[in-house]
Amino acid sequence: MASLADRVRGNGRIAAGLLFNLLVSICIVFLNKWIYVHHGFPNMSLTLVHFVVTWLGLYVCQKLDIFAPKSLPLSKLLLLALSFCGFVVFTNLSLQNNTIGTYQLAKAMTTPVIIAIQTFWYQKSFSVRIQLTMIPITLGVILNSYYDVKFHALGMVFAALGVLVTSLYQVWVGAKQHELQVNSMQLLYYQAPMSSAMLLVAVPFFEPVFGEGGIFGPWSVSALHLADCFFVSLSEHLSYNMFGHFKFCITLCGGYVLFKDPLSVNQGLGILCTLFGILTYTHLKLSEQEGSKSKLVQRP
Repeated sequence: MASLADRVRGNGRIAAGLLFNLLVSICIVFLNKWIYVHHGFPNMSLTLVHFVVTWLGLYVCQKLDIFAPKSLPLSKLLLLALSFCGFVVFTNLSLQNNTIGTYQLAKAMTTPVIIAIQTFWYQKSFSVRIQLTMIPITLGVILNSYYDVKFHALGMVFAALGVLVTSLYQVWVGAKQHELQVNSMQLLYYQAPMSSAMLLVAVPFFEPVFGEGGIFGPWSVSALHLADCFFVSLSEHLSYNMFGHFKFCITLCGGYVLFKDPLSVNQGLGILCTLFGILTYTHLKLSEQEGSKSKLVQRP
């Protein structure tokens, strides 16, 4: 009975963590968009504060023994820290310059790009069925972007750069975790301050620091929603497939309701097409993983 009770408590904690991840991840998208639309908060400066708060949160977690830091060679993390900067900055620029629907749908292209990177750079093979699911995902993104009434060319450039850097970052994170034998929190504990230092150097060249529009300028309290940044950065590392799809749908709906983003019939078809591709990909991927596990179990 004790083991059953422990399992129930463990499942309850996982469910609570997933729900918290879901709510915070959705809120950060809406809050970031609200700040960009109504306050014009500088993008890189906001990202810098995200990283600093993330590292402070991780520092508190390791003091509470939630995870144990592991000594890592900083030279092996430089490229990862740089890609982390690009991934968050370009993704936020995409959110700033696109509708939430286009921003969210563009992020779906991360899966096809990751598959392309792993195929051509790491010689990893994927089944034909998996490859075919990339067609509706890509077609849906193109359809939505083409018929977006608020189409913004620069926003699409940022979205494309965000997808490329995010894909590289996710591939490299997996490789570094395997190479250094660390979990996501141990890796982020070193990565966040390194990325913060990089942005601290870069911000004065691209954005004002003091006065109107600067990070140390006059901002209202409603513009400073930064307490949730730690949890959002962690959510990039601790995501689950079905919750990811649920978040995808809620974020899209919230963009149309909260920000009155226009939605044409063709855009709706594009969204459904992409969602179909994502769900099919997830189903096939999970089926293949279960099949691999079954073969391992059956081996003598």
